[in-house]
Amino acid sequence: MRAISSMATRHVLAEIAEIAAAAGLPAVEISSVGGVDAAARVADGETFDLVFLAEGALTSLAAGGHVDRSSVTPLLLSPVAVAVASGSPDTPAEAVAAPAFADAAGVRAALRAARRVGYSTGPSGTALVRLIDEWGLADEIGERLRQARPGVPVARDLADGEVDLGFQQLSELVGQPGVRILGVLPEDCAIETVFAGAVGTASTDPALAAELLAFFRGAARQGAAATHSFVAL
Repeated sequence: MRAISSMATRHVLAEIAEIAAAAGLPAVEISSVGGVDAAARVADGETFDLVFLAEGALTSLAAGGHVDRSSVTPLLLSPVAVAVASGSPDTPAEAVAAPAFADAAGVRAALRAARRVGYSTGPSGTALVRLIDEWGLADEIGERLRQARPGVPVARDLADGEVDLGFQQLSELVGQPGVRILGVLPEDCAIETVFAGAVGTASTDPALAAELLAFFRGAARQGAAATHSFVAL
């Protein structure tokens, strides 16, 4: 079976695929790329049995007839976290689930103080830019915003010194070298992305793909999600 996913979920999906194979289910070959690129490949007609993307992207693909609308299944929730460079290039970042700041005012102050602010492609980055605009900070800090290249984690830009404050999904920051996670965004300005799975309309065996998707959801709920700093849905 062939599947495609965004980079955000690559590790947890790879682990679940191994669990599925050990349970006797067919092997799943997962291509993990930037979410925008993944959606474009599916929309262009490339054959995938399963598609794992942000829920909004799957909704759009379903509207275009590229995935089975009835099969769209929420799997994982990922909060956006804040990170800085750690100065320790060989030390992987540890998860911090507590808020990075007490409230939105603390986030705004950090944005104003930062020389360069890194953010990701995809829905979480779009939500951050929208939040900055709602706060009236677009003119003040707009020229200091740096969007990571597709498929490149914000953590790499932090570690390389290209930005000094970074925002990305917690799951993508955990384990990355050279960064320190301050925590997730506080409740009054939290950004959370729901990742889902769906059966591709071009699947060679949609019934088997649906069976695998159900297994993936069950494995996520049984602990695989938490292992990779996601919340199972």
